[in-house]
Amino acid sequence: PQNNQLKSETLGISSNLYRKACKKLWKTRISIGNPPALKMDPNLKSYPLLSYVLSRLPSISSRLQSSPSSDTPFDLEQPPPIDAASSSTAPPPIVDQMPHLSHPKVLASMTHAIYDVAQTRSVLQTLGPRPDHESVDMAHHKLAEIDSNLSKSLEELVLSPRPEGVDQAEWRANLAGKEQQIRQQAEQEKSMYKSILQLDEMHEAYGKLVKQAEERLVKIYEKAGEVADDSEPVEETNPEVVGILEEAQGKGLERVDLCGRKLRYLPEAFGKISGLLSLNLSGNQLEVIPDSLAGLEKLEELNVSSNLLESLPDSIGLLQNLKILDVSGNKLNALPDSICYCRSLVELDVSFNSLAYLPTNLGNELGNLERLSIYLNKLRSLPNSICKMRSLRFLDAHFNELRGLPNEIGRLTNLEVLNVCSNFSDLTELPETLGELTNLKELDLSNNQIQALPDTFGRLDNLKKLNLEQNPLVIPPLEVVEQGVDAVKLFMAKRWADKLAEEERKSMIEVNEEDEKGWLTRSTTWLKRSVSVVGETVSGYLGTAGPTDPVLDEER
Repeated sequence: PQNNQLKSETLGISSNLYRKACKKLWKTRISIGNPPALKMDPNLKSYPLLSYVLSRLPSISSRLQSSPSSDTPFDLEQPPPIDAASSSTAPPPIVDQMPHLSHPKVLASMTHAIYDVAQTRSVLQTLGPRPDHESVDMAHHKLAEIDSNLSKSLEELVLSPRPEGVDQAEWRANLAGKEQQIRQQAEQEKSMYKSILQLDEMHEAYGKLVKQAEERLVKIYEKAGEVADDSEPVEETNPEVVGILEEAQGKGLERVDLCGRKLRYLPEAFGKISGLLSLNLSGNQLEVIPDSLAGLEKLEELNVSSNLLESLPDSIGLLQNLKILDVSGNKLNALPDSICYCRSLVELDVSFNSLAYLPTNLGNELGNLERLSIYLNKLRSLPNSICKMRSLRFLDAHFNELRGLPNEIGRLTNLEVLNVCSNFSDLTELPETLGELTNLKELDLSNNQIQALPDTFGRLDNLKKLNLEQNPLVIPPLEVVEQGVDAVKLFMAKRWADKLAEEERKSMIEVNEEDEKGWLTRSTTWLKRSVSVVGETVSGYLGTAGPTDPVLDEER
């Protein structure tokens, strides 16, 4: 889905700065006027496929439907309406001319192919229209003028004489400060005009991007046509699916179970069952999930496990009420970042796929998640953000390639079950913060290369089940492990206590040594002062003219 929080600053361009520059250029005879509505493509016939695919994106189509405008000029995402008078002679819809567009897999491939276009378009709509040619030329002229003035100012500064009575080092520092001020002022003036040029370059690049995107879509469609010609005819919609869609039109459906129906594709009409709460599509042959499912705004449970999915649509992030998502047993290589927007998720199962990494912000957004199953993948590490899942109670990451756990994993204070077994030669050590998982009840560390448990292990008071098999453990020794979890906790707790006692003993020795040094220093100082006072007293008693005693005068 389109990220509404994407701001112009992410590309280094300020829309406010652009407006200021436009106002300044207005004063220099450049007529800009009110910014016109943003046009991404002047001709629908130039990019018909791109126009169609963009219009099918749920986030875009819903926005267009919510705010229609009759006087808005042609826009790439919204083809112009057909007048009633000309409807009889109007050409047929693009789907009639290109029937493969109705196939969910083809449409999904095209959607992924033009994601960069939709994202760039969103940014440009935030920044504003493309500057006209005169504005760009004037911006170039102003930049050259500012550079010229900067050179003159710096030259005058260097040639300025040093006043009498001013130290040379002080004068150089003064010149350096003035030079910095001059350059900062010049950069501030140039930034306005640079913004205009950058915006112009972005629009120019967008034009090329649109052309390349259309070419990609054409190739995808041609390839789909070749596959269709060489393969069997597309199967008809499953009668049971048709019956469900017909029933949904008559009354609201809350639960649909199509498990094990050998479905190859799902009609986009499923996205119109607005009251649906639970959808089970597990055990089929689905290769794609249609973007239209994003229309199921009330959906709470989605099960698409044991299919042939290679990716999830970005529109899945629009399912704001989704609580349970099961995509296990597919062919996923990655999860879309948009899955982080499913903030109502309580259970997420992505096991038995080919995931090499998890979204970086997964833990930052899914604060309500309680169960996370990521086993049987190719994960080498877990994102640090997982440590922010304060509600997490169950984490299963066995059979991966984990090389360790995040250092702050101890922040998962509600975690009760942790399984990281069978990461084999990759997992060799555990963080010290593991002992902070005070609610942990079950821990499986078997089939790894762990040689020592962290010293804080004895603090896991609630731990009841522990599996340490097939590890080259040295700490604790094997005879202790064989006695069970309580023996291991007792051994590690005693080891931890002994370590603390040893550290306290060393600390006390250091403190005593410092105290002794301090006593000797204070004693020596007191003796010196005493001798000095006695010497002065005796000297005063005898008088200045009297004979002196070399022993008393000797410096102590």
